[in-house]
Amino acid sequence: MNYSFEYIDIILLAMIAGFIFLRLRGILGKKSGYEEEMASGFTRDFAKETIKKNTNEIVFDDKAQSDFIKGAKIAYENIVVSFSSGNLSGVKQILSKKVYDQFDSAIKDRNSNGQISETTFIGISSAEIKNHENNKGLLRVTVDFASEIISCIKDKDGKILSGDPKKVKKVYDTWVFSKETSSNNPNWSLIGTES
Repeated sequence: MNYSFEYIDIILLAMIAGFIFLRLRGILGKKSGYEEEMASGFTRDFAKETIKKNTNEIVFDDKAQSDFIKGAKIAYENIVVSFSSGNLSGVKQILSKKVYDQFDSAIKDRNSNGQISETTFIGISSAEIKNHENNKGLLRVTVDFASEIISCIKDKDGKILSGDPKKVKKVYDTWVFSKETSSNNPNWSLIGTES
């Protein structure tokens, strides 16, 4: 009996599987070790872990602020990238209704005008807490972000309407997050943005 055709079939199938794997990897990318689950970084139970309660007073100490900033950076990047892609489903749980509606409306306007947003998030240069206050159990934290982004808006024919797809620009944003200290919900919410 001649088994050479069976070996050729196996080799051919392995080559096809390898090709498909490489194409998927090229399209979907691979983990580089810098990814963090947004849920693990930002949606923490700060009431238990980082906000220390002293009798009737809540202390947002240095460790709490450091932990908060780590999570806020992850949230910032995820929200910016999600907004650019036009899909807010992955970040909806950390957006207040007002902010979600504003972002969703802007995405719908962009889509109805046939515009395409292209954004490459380079990184966050700095993130600093500008202000934090506790008002009757509602903790509000204002953060100044400086980030580097490549972005442009194109029309349906690929013509650039604004931005530059080859130029890194510095972006400055001030975002306000809030959380009810008595809530069992571990998520902070983005309640306001300024550029």
